[in-house]
Amino acid sequence: MIVSVHQPQYLPWLGYFEKIDQADVFVLLDTVQYKKNEWQNRNKIKTAAGWQWITVPVTYRFPQLIRDVCIENNGWQRRHKQALLTNYRKAPYWKNMEESFEELFTEEWDSLAKLNIYTVRKLAEILGIATPLYVASELGDFPDDPDERLISLVRYFGGDTYLAGSGGRNYMQMDAYTHSGIEVIFQKYVHPVYTQLFGEFEPFMSTIDVLFNCGRESLRILRGNT
Repeated sequence: MIVSVHQPQYLPWLGYFEKIDQADVFVLLDTVQYKKNEWQNRNKIKTAAGWQWITVPVTYRFPQLIRDVCIENNGWQRRHKQALLTNYRKAPYWKNMEESFEELFTEEWDSLAKLNIYTVRKLAEILGIATPLYVASELGDFPDDPDERLISLVRYFGGDTYLAGSGGRNYMQMDAYTHSGIEVIFQKYVHPVYTQLFGEFEPFMSTIDVLFNCGRESLRILRGNT
């Protein structure tokens, strides 16, 4: 069984969902430190002027865990909804997908973790990815050491293989996994090219970009079958 783990992100990119798709079990790791100016409270969309950030404002005190970070509700939902309307209303699948994101913009979110967990689950559902998703804080206590934490999560589900992101080679202590009898495999994701609005292709956008542009073909594109 392949287990994979990642921090919950806001409207993640395609590679995030390819990792979910390749795993038998995926854990949303909300019990680690929140990282400012990364992907946990923002992502990219494509516009006529290039890409732009859409950012969820948060109140944060170092070194808070992701599960403890609160959202500052200052009109960000209205701004994000308008940004999508402005930049995607002419996309081929805008009308098909618009209602799928209504709860994102109408629910009163106070927790960043809850918002991100919702968006990951919603996007996985729309894409058609059936991998079970679990939340680390709902599973119990795990070691603080990063590698021992991952090993424990794999063992929790009876797994024998851990699927790591490609960057894991730079910081994972591989001996710990070998001694635990857990095989580590690294994600090798090649970003597909698909039809977008506004000219030249721009990679690494939020997954909503491919959904609005490609609709039901999005999962096939994610898997590299363009």
